[in-house]
Amino acid sequence: MSSMGSKNISITDEAYQALNMERRNGESFTEVILRLTRKSGRLMDCYGTWEISDKEKRAIFEKELPAGWSRSTKRLKAIESEMP
Repeated sequence: MSSMGSKNISITDEAYQALNMERRNGESFTEVILRLTRKSGRLMDCYGTWEISDKEKRAIFEKELPAGWSRSTKRLKAIESEMP
């Protein structure tokens, strides 16, 4: 890894612990941060890369999404009923 300089940053103890838990054996914090941020990328970069079958489409659009919407609607109604 080439060194282009360094910066000191301040993070919370919680953030430090989270980063530390992600560290692999012998990995520096810089390497952890670069590895984790490379993974995420932008959602738009993934657009069109997922091949999906007609069977998967039906499962998603006919079962999974409606079930999720139903749960969300029920939860929203419950929250609204608790409001003054």
